[in-house]
Amino acid sequence: MKKAIQLLLLLSFFSIQAQSDYIKEIKDYQYKQNLKFHDRETSPLTAKDLKNFEALAFFKIDKKYKVKATLVKEKNPVIFEMPTTTERKPLYVKYGTLTFTIDGKELKLSIYQNKDFGRAPQYKDYLFLPFSDLTNGNGSYGGGRYVDVLTTDENPDGTITIDFNKSYNPYCAYNSIYSCPLIPKENSLKIALKAGVKDYKKH
Repeated sequence: MKKAIQLLLLLSFFSIQAQSDYIKEIKDYQYKQNLKFHDRETSPLTAKDLKNFEALAFFKIDKKYKVKATLVKEKNPVIFEMPTTTERKPLYVKYGTLTFTIDGKELKLSIYQNKDFGRAPQYKDYLFLPFSDLTNGNGSYGGGRYVDVLTTDENPDGTITIDFNKSYNPYCAYNSIYSCPLIPKENSLKIALKAGVKDYKKH
């Protein structure tokens, strides 16, 4: 009995430690995002908004939004023009379909690969996951959000890791000069995904 209690305490300790390490990881991510927004060389903000910018607002960090999704890759991906907020139409392919569960609800999203980025070696591993959810216009940006996923996040068991705590707004949420991919209708989630960055409110 004593050994069982000691084992439970040990497991509890490691669980708390893992949660603590994860929260630190996301806080570091948020800190770096804020640094980028404060730097006039990398910030998407207008010069006027940059003067008054303090920090991005984020939903509370919750590890349940870091999920392992089953990835079914497209067998014969076709290059297509992705609609954007402007006349620009970058070239993408559908990389595959993701299936995952949050709060007991099975969800599906399509994930894409930018073929223009494929010409730049630094982006060769990047996948693009645009999505909308029930927080849009009610806590998060009305036009939906994005998550960057890496092909290196693929697991041998046919799953891929997605962390919605790292979801971010398209630059159009901050500045109208940008051209941003629109969220495909098939990527509309019927849940309130309270993770990642919130809507940007000017001060």
